[in-house]
Amino acid sequence: MTDNSVTRALPVIEYGTAGCDEAFVTSLKTFGFAAFSNHPLDVELIQRIYRDWRAFFQQGEKSAYVMDRDKQDGYFSLEQAEHAKGFALRDYKEYYHYYPWGRCPESLKADLATYYEQAVKFAQTLLVWVEKYSPNEVAQCFSEPLSAMIAQSEQSLLRVLHYPPMTESQHQLPRAAPHEDINFLTILPAADGPGLEILSQDGEWISVPNRPDQVLINIGDMLQEVSAGYFPSTTHRVATPTGEDMAQGRMSLPLFLHPRPEVVLSPRHTANSYLNERLLELGVA
Repeated sequence: MTDNSVTRALPVIEYGTAGCDEAFVTSLKTFGFAAFSNHPLDVELIQRIYRDWRAFFQQGEKSAYVMDRDKQDGYFSLEQAEHAKGFALRDYKEYYHYYPWGRCPESLKADLATYYEQAVKFAQTLLVWVEKYSPNEVAQCFSEPLSAMIAQSEQSLLRVLHYPPMTESQHQLPRAAPHEDINFLTILPAADGPGLEILSQDGEWISVPNRPDQVLINIGDMLQEVSAGYFPSTTHRVATPTGEDMAQGRMSLPLFLHPRPEVVLSPRHTANSYLNERLLELGVA
């Protein structure tokens, strides 16, 4: 598809305009994704995080923050990276899990803490909009209001992602194989390079334009679970580059909004039981 057709398929909504809340929920329901321009996240801060953490991933200091399998914080190496459900190969990526209560290099913590607060506040607003425009029969599935489910949650996760450059011999490795996210909503500001693709309802992969001023939001499995399937968790991937593009790395900064562990998502799952099940499937727990 061309970029123009992608824009028509996934409309870019101007944040703060009349009706943007309803348009956002409509886009989520239709595509599993929504895109905002003019959003409240600090783009210059995001670019600084990308620059500073790219340097972190190139240095030996990262070995001092090896991931904690119980707490799921710290540095995940290429050998420790998750693999998508149903895929044997691990994604070719390294990343750092940041929680306000977790470990973080002091020189990098202030910017992450500032951005984390911004992103969670933004996500809270969006979740209120989801609740507002959920049909009554869907809202009746909620054990408590969606906005209450994330109140005082310590589980929302900021992941600093680095997709290293690749060689021709690595072209079969997935940067991020097709997958769905685990959480309620994912807040994904523009990466510093292209590659994100989403699976349309007709089974076609759509390349999402990587606009510097854009933020993407997508539904995670927990929101699908708590809404009895009304809000679809959409499959997406980061395509492996080809040709000269293989020599370029890529930084990304998703915020995964999570409810408190004890929240009841459905008759079969609490947030904690669902998370543990998925972490086992991903090979990181």
